[in-house]
Order: sequence, then structure tokens, then C-alpha cells
Amino acid sequence: MMVPSQPADSAAAPDGPEDRLRRFATIWSRAVFPAAATSLTRPEFETQLAPLARELKDALHARPFDTAPAARVGAALVAAHCTDPEALTRTLGVVDSYLVLYCGTDELPVEESRARCARLQHSLAAGFAQALRERTLAEQEAIARSALSARSQAEEALHATETRFRAVFEGAAFGIGIADLEGNVLEVNDTLTEMFGGLEHHVRSRNVSEWGHPEDVPHFWRMYGELVRGEREHFRAEKPFYRNDGTVLWTNLTVSLLRDAEGTPQYQLALMEDTTERRLLNLRLRYEATHDALTGLPNRTLFFERLEKTLSAAESARFGLCYLDLDGFKAINDSLGHASGDRLLVEVADRLQSCATAPGEMVARIGGDEFVALTTGPDTERAVADLASRILGALATPILLDGREFTVRGSIGVVEGLAAEHSPAEVLRSADITMYRAKAAGGNRYELADPEADARAITRHGLTTALPAALERGEFFIEYQPLVHLDDGTVHGAEALVRWSHPQHGVLGPDRFIPLAEHTGLIVPLGRWVLEQSVRQAMFWHQTLPEGTLGGPLRINVNLSPAQLHHPGLVADTVEVLERIGLPPGSLCLEVTESALIGADEDLLKPLRQLAEMGVDIALDDFGTGYSNLANLRRLPVSVLKLDRSFTQGMQQHPADPVDLKIVEGIVSLAHSLELAVTVEGVETGAQAEHLRRLGCDTAQGWYYARPGPPEQLHTLSLADAV
Repeated sequence: MMVPSQPADSAAAPDGPEDRLRRFATIWSRAVFPAAATSLTRPEFETQLAPLARELKDALHARPFDTAPAARVGAALVAAHCTDPEALTRTLGVVDSYLVLYCGTDELPVEESRARCARLQHSLAAGFAQALRERTLAEQEAIARSALSARSQAEEALHATETRFRAVFEGAAFGIGIADLEGNVLEVNDTLTEMFGGLEHHVRSRNVSEWGHPEDVPHFWRMYGELVRGEREHFRAEKPFYRNDGTVLWTNLTVSLLRDAEGTPQYQLALMEDTTERRLLNLRLRYEATHDALTGLPNRTLFFERLEKTLSAAESARFGLCYLDLDGFKAINDSLGHASGDRLLVEVADRLQSCATAPGEMVARIGGDEFVALTTGPDTERAVADLASRILGALATPILLDGREFTVRGSIGVVEGLAAEHSPAEVLRSADITMYRAKAAGGNRYELADPEADARAITRHGLTTALPAALERGEFFIEYQPLVHLDDGTVHGAEALVRWSHPQHGVLGPDRFIPLAEHTGLIVPLGRWVLEQSVRQAMFWHQTLPEGTLGGPLRINVNLSPAQLHHPGLVADTVEVLERIGLPPGSLCLEVTESALIGADEDLLKPLRQLAEMGVDIALDDFGTGYSNLANLRRLPVSVLKLDRSFTQGMQQHPADPVDLKIVEGIVSLAHSLELAVTVEGVETGAQAEHLRRLGCDTAQGWYYARPGPPEQLHTLSLADAV
């Protein structure tokens, strides 16, 4: 089909819709004019086509969509003496190539515009064929009336008309078939014959009723019955047919009713467009969009579709879901390379696929090394547990990669329940949380979802995301717990304990948010804020407490987290705060947990040594809980041991636990021999304090003296000691 190409001066698109419409009419007239039997000039012929172009444009955007205007345009071409087959062929080519380009708008998606354009072409060809046939009949009647005077001329005109009609019929790019009202196929063109396999007698001898297909839309045959009864003029549908070899032919089918001059239904005309390849391409694209390219498993998109369908089922329906994450996959991927990692994932996918073969079960890959398995049925509580066990069992067999065997482990979060009570997002979130709980428990296991654990995890996540803004908004504050000399009961100093005044959860202790700050890295700016506030408060005490009220230089104890120990700015930040505020280094004690220094190398100890050389005290907090080698105390730059409360709880009873007494006595003796002071945490009774004093402990803190409180508390205690 030949249509004129755009001239060079049309590179820039017209400015407005009317300009585009005129351009479309110009292209149409240039294409059809050479094949039109008309005495008009080309500009005059373009003027004649302009209203027809407007009808096609309006039909393209009409709501509701109707192709009747296109049929009228086809008839108008015949009326304008454009009856040559080439005129129809060129018209269809122009409409196909330029109607959407020049007359389309952003209001319709491109795919819908193209589909509408194709249907308009069908209707235009049908209108053209109907008008040409009616014109032929009219010419035949004219011949009959003037047979006596012009029989020879009429026969020639009839022959020419039938020749033109036959040329259009046979040369059309669409399959065309004509049948009577009983459905007997009377005529088909070559295009339709080729679509059905090339055997004309296998098509012409058939009855339309024989072309049923299991995938016919439910209302197809209802519309067909209405058409042959004369109750509708045409209908369109996507319809599959069986070819003679058993393969399926998919078509866009338009069936129109042909009436005689009196309006009585006479024939049915079918126009078919072969869409088989397009449909196969769409199916392929759909498969690629819903399946993982590496493993071939359903991907996140298809899994969510299936999960949503499952959860929207009947209220009594149940489901079970396993959320699997491979343990240590990153180490394998990094050590062997991504290619080997991909082969491992393919093998894992195959094993998972073999585990989910029962009806209602499916496996999908939703991330790098994350997989999900879904099961449905009446007894999903048992089925999902069995499925999780099968998955772990399938992973237990080593996988051979590059001549080495790897045992793959996995952590699985299991969610099970009534479908109507969950949304897809809730299910995946609960499964993800539960999976991480299984991973935290050591991995290579599955855990069942626990609503309370989910709530705690969600709360932790909320706290984690709120931490940065909380520091900016000043939601943190510090409470101080006094440190007391055991020999005379005077206040030695205080330990700074940070608190979070959360808008929803109230006051939170450090155990609720310090691990989260460690995980997110916010512990460094938070720790620096605590250090600065504590040093500033200690300086205020130095300036306001009367001289001689304290039993020696005031100390402020500030806790350091492991992340702060590794931060390269620890020493510089500490020095800057002390110098800016003016607090002597000897009035600051930094507390480091024993577990943070287990196996510490010289690089980690270097900043602590620098601070100790400046005069800052370093306290080893929670001493006795880290399983450290006591010989390591000689190389640690510490000046204070803070004995964990677990060693002194036995002293609260009467008589005191003799084993605890011996242990504490030995630790105190060892510490003093190393010139280390000993501080005891968790002192709650006077008897306990007396035991510790007799054993030689230097300082203590606990509820016996005071609970953590505002800074004014230390001022009150100091004045009381002075009195």
C-alpha cells in the first residue's frame, strides 16, 4: 500500500488542530487524486475531502465510540467517483498512517487511538463495499430500464463495475468474507483464505456456526444472532478461530449486515484482521513483565497479583506465606562473583519450585536473595509449616559451584491466617519482620508471625526514623545519678544518663533507643550532644556549689558507645568541648563497656590513651560481664573499674552471700594493686553499701543514694552532705 511521504517542508508539526486537519486532508487528496475518476482539480478535490476528513477526526475521538461515520465516508468516496480499488487502498493507507498522527490528542492513550483507527478502517472499507455494491445494483437497474436503447453500454458498465468491485475485494489487506443469513459462506478473498491456511474450499464450504471457539467472549454469539435477525447493523469483537491444522488464528472481527434496496437483510459481510502475532507478542511481554529473568519464577508483580486475589477471596478462606532470605548470600556473592551467585540463585529457585507443587501453592522471587512461597487451602496452618520445613530441607543439600560445595542456609518468616483479615502490605510486612526475627535467632530456621513482636518491630522502626528529627527538635534530655564516696558518703560526681521525651511514647530510657542510634549512626552526633551538655552542667556545678561542699574534685561520667570509640573525631571533639566550656580534663570520666574492649587492638586503644594522657579518666563499665582476660587490664588505659551489679546482689540479703564477698574482695584487691579505683553500680540497701565499704570499694551509685534525676538533685545532695 503506497501513501505519500511527508514533504520536507512538513518537518515542523502544524500549530493547531485545524492546521493538522487541513494537513491530513492535503495528504489524503494527494494520495487518492491520481486514482479518482473526477473532473475536479486537485485543490477542488481536496476541498471535497475536507468535510470527510473532519468526520473521521470526530469519529476517532467520539464518546461513545461509533464507526458509522467511517462507513459514511466510504460511501462518500464512491459517490465522489473514487471507485477504483487503488483509491480505497490508498485511503486506508492514509488513514492508517496519518489519522492518529495528525488528528490524535493526549486525551486518548496511543494504543486506544490506534485500535479505534483500525476499526474506522474496517468500517470505511465496509461502507465503501456496501456503497459500491448498491451503486452496482443501481447501475444494473438503470441498465434494465434502458436495455432497449443502451444494452451494449450497460453491459460494459456492469462489467467494469464488477471488475472494480472484484479488484477491491481481492486486493484488500483485510480478510473479507460474505455469507448468507443462514451462515453459509458464499465468497472469501485471498487474504482471508491465507489466514485460514490457504485452502479455499475448506473456508467457502463452511458454515459460520462451525467456527465456535472455547475462548469466544460470552456475548459474541448473542450479537451475531441479533445481526442476522436484522436487530443490529454490525458488531465488533476479538475472536479466535481454529485453522485446518488445529492452530489458533486470533482476529479483530467486524461483521456488518448488508441489506437490499428495500432495506431487507440479505447478506453478512465479515472483515478480519489477523492479530495472532500481535497477541503472542503481548503474551510474551506480559510473561517477561511478571517473571524473574534469572530464575524464571514469578516476580514481585505477579506474586502481588496472586496474593491480592487470594486475600480478596471468601471470608472463610485461609492462606499461608513463607518469606525466605538466604543467610550469608552476600559473602558468597562477593567471594565468587555475581555470575556464581546467579547460578546459586537459579539452583535455589529450582529447589524451591520443587517444594511448592501442591494445588494452591506458588513460589516467587521478589528481591536479590529473597523468595516467597504461598499456599492456600482449608488447613494452611499445617500446610505452611510443612512447606517451610520442606524448603529448609531442600536447602540443606550442598550446592556445587566452581568445584566447591556450599551449604545454603535460610531464614523464613511464616504468616498464616484468614485471608479476609489481612491486606497484602500487612502480610509482607509481618513476614519480613518475622524473617528477621528468625535470622536474629541464628538463621537456618523458620519463625511464626507474632502480632506483639510485629508491633514492637514497627515501634522500633518508628523510633529509628524519628531519631534524627528528635535530636533537631530537642526532645532529648539528661538525668544525673550521683556517685558517692563510700568512706564518708560525700558526693563524688554524677553519671549522665540520656533520656528521650517522645511525643507519643513518653519518656524512653537509653535501652529503647541507644541500640537504634548505634545502628543508624546517629549515636555519634547524639553522643557529642550528651558530652557537651554534661560538661556544661559539670562546669555549672563547679561555679555554683560552695567551695568545700564536695569530697574532692567533681567528676562527670559520660558513656561512650562502641561506634563513638571507632569515630576518628572522638579525641578532637572531646578536647574542643572541654576547652570551649573550660572544664578541667580531670573532671571528666568516659565510661566504656568491657565488651567493647574485648580483643581491642592498639588502633582502638590509641584515642583512649590520648585522652587518658590529657587527664581524662577512663572507666571500664559493666566489669565482669565481658569474659575478658584479667591480664588485659594492664594494657588498657583505664583508671576506674565499674563493677557490674550482678556481683553485689547477694549482699542485699542477710547474711551476705560469702561467694559474692570473696569475688568482690578479689576484684577490689586486684584493681587497687593496678592502681585502679572501683565503683559499684546498683547499690540499693544500706547493708549492701556497708559491705562494699568494708571490702574497700571507692565509690558507688544506686537507688540507695538517689535515682537518676534532674541536675538540681546533685546540688541538694551536696548541700545536705555539707551540713
